[in-house]
Amino acid sequence: MVAHPPGARAKLLLVADMDSTMIGQECIDELADYAGIKAEVAAITERAMQGELDFANALAERVALLKGLDESVIAQCLAERIRPNPGASTLVRTMRARGAETILVSGGFTAFVAPIAEQIGFDRFEANVLGIRDGKVTGVTEGRVVDAKVKHDVLVEARGRLGLAGDATLAIGDGANDIPMIEEAGLGVAYQAKPALAAVADARLNHHGLDALLWALGISRRDWVEA
Repeated sequence: MVAHPPGARAKLLLVADMDSTMIGQECIDELADYAGIKAEVAAITERAMQGELDFANALAERVALLKGLDESVIAQCLAERIRPNPGASTLVRTMRARGAETILVSGGFTAFVAPIAEQIGFDRFEANVLGIRDGKVTGVTEGRVVDAKVKHDVLVEARGRLGLAGDATLAIGDGANDIPMIEEAGLGVAYQAKPALAAVADARLNHHGLDALLWALGISRRDWVEA
């Protein structure tokens, strides 16, 4: 059950994390597996998601470990390993059908985030650019790092641009770098989340697919846009 203040439950903006939220995997960990260093990279990822490490520094450390990996492995990893979580597309497509803007925000890489955003049905996405040169991973990212502040700022910018009240926004995430956007949203949901995020979220979703949130938004099953 999700507690709501009195009034309409509809949300007109969804901002969602990707790895371990909209999809069931951590893309950088799976990519590292093709380089034979999954355990090393996954240990850093876990500490970052628990809030024990600065996200930007942890990202730089993990990306450096991928230097020299063939670019072709990204598409292979995407095809073989990466799958949306149950209910992800139904949630996003139903909200869009009811007039909501949907944004996928990820500390991962555009090479993964762009196709996943299209597959699930998001309006747009924000993510990091993994450096590639001569068909190899360079070991660095390019441009700004999408970290906790950027995720928060994406929500605030979209809310202002759309002229929405705070309670008309929904954010979903699983790790410590999602805390600012979860706290900013009218309804902040922790999906199978790390303790640091679960402690500050308005609601937790641990035992159902993401489409269960449609019940919380007051949307009857007959009105769901099934993926």
